[in-house]
Amino acid sequence: MKAREVVLVDGIRTAFGKAKEDGFFWNTRADDMVVKVIRELLRRNPQVKPEMVEENVWGATTQEGDQGLTIGRTTAILAGLPVECSGFAVDRMCAGGMTAVTCAASEIALGACDIAIAGGVEHMGHHPMGATADPNPRFLTERIVSEDALVMGKTAENLHDMFPEITKEMSDEYAYWSHKKAAKAYEEGKIQKTIVPMTVYTKQGWVVADHDQQLRPDVTLEGMKNLRTPFRVMGKVTPANSSGLNDGAAGVLLMSAEKAKELGIQPKMRLVGYAYAGVHPEVMGLGPIPATKKVLQRTGLSFNDIGIIELNEAFAVQCLVFMKEFGLKAPDDERLNPWGGAIAFGHPLAASGPRLMIHLMHLFQERPDVRYGLATMCVGLGQGGAVIWENLMAK
Repeated sequence: MKAREVVLVDGIRTAFGKAKEDGFFWNTRADDMVVKVIRELLRRNPQVKPEMVEENVWGATTQEGDQGLTIGRTTAILAGLPVECSGFAVDRMCAGGMTAVTCAASEIALGACDIAIAGGVEHMGHHPMGATADPNPRFLTERIVSEDALVMGKTAENLHDMFPEITKEMSDEYAYWSHKKAAKAYEEGKIQKTIVPMTVYTKQGWVVADHDQQLRPDVTLEGMKNLRTPFRVMGKVTPANSSGLNDGAAGVLLMSAEKAKELGIQPKMRLVGYAYAGVHPEVMGLGPIPATKKVLQRTGLSFNDIGIIELNEAFAVQCLVFMKEFGLKAPDDERLNPWGGAIAFGHPLAASGPRLMIHLMHLFQERPDVRYGLATMCVGLGQGGAVIWENLMAK
C-alpha cells in the first residue's frame, strides 16, 4: 500500500497567557481552550462538516485535571463533533502537540481516516511542569541520568558549558532579537492572524484574550544585563533569555490530498517527513540537531533546501547551538523565526509544536518563493522533533 499525501488545510491558536493569577486563562479550563480552537477551525473551513472529522488528537504534558481523561476524546465531545469521531491524547513533553500532529498525519497517510484535527494544550498555571510527577528513584541513585536532566534550566546551563564560546551576552542578544522581531510582526498585523480571540473571565472581569502576554516590545540589552541566574550561581541562563511559563492551545486541520481536492479546499502545505531523536537528557537542548539531520536524511533533502526554519526557543543557548551546527548567521538570520519565537510569545509546552507549524503556514503565504520549511524543537528528558513541510502556495 502506498502512503497517501497528507496536507495541512488550516491552523489556529489561542493567545498565550502568563501562567499566573493575572494571566488571561487563570480561571479558564484547558479543555475549553482546546474546544475554542476546534470550533474555530471548523468555522473557518465550512466545507468540512463536523461529521467528516474522524480523529481528534491532542498533546498535553501534564495529563491530569482539566488536561486529563483522554483530552482528545473529551474535547471532541465538548466541541460538538459527532460521537463517531474518535480521539486520544499523547505526551512527548514539549513536543506533545507536534507528536499529535504527526500521529494524526500518519493515520491519514495509511488510510485509517481522511480528516483529523490535532494539536497541543498546556495550562501551566493549573499544572506546573512536573509538579505531580514521581520520577523513578533509580534515575538518580543508579546515575542513569544526571539530576540536571529534571530541571530544564540546568540543561541550558550545561549547553553553555559544552559551548563556552556561546556567552551570556550572545544569549541575551538572541533573546532581544526574538522580542524585536515579534513586536514588528505584531505591528504589521501578522501575529493577530494566527490567534482566535477568546473571551475569558479574569480578576478584572471579562476580557478578550487576543494577544500574547509575555511579549516585551520595549526590551533592552541593558535591562537584561544583570538579571538573576536562577539555575546556577554566576550562571548564564536568565528569565530574559529563556521561554516563560504560559497557558495556551494550538491546533491544525489535516486531511488527505485527495479529500482536499474532493472538497474544493486549497491546502496550505504538504507533509514531507518527520523524525524524532534522542540525546543525553542533561543536554536536552541538542535535540533539534539530530532530529533535523534525521528528517533531512529520510526525505533526501539538504539543509540548504529549507527556506524557513521555525525553531522553538526554549532557551536562547539551545538556538545558538543549532545555528552554529547548521551555519546560520547569529543572532538574526532571516531564515530562522522571522516573526520571533517562544522567548517572545511564550512556550505552553505541548502547544508549541503546532504553533511553529501555524507560523510556517502563514510565512509560506508571504513567501511563495520558498518551497520547504522546517519546524523543530527540543524536548525534556533528551529528545528532539523535526517536521518538514512543502509550501503548496509556492511559485
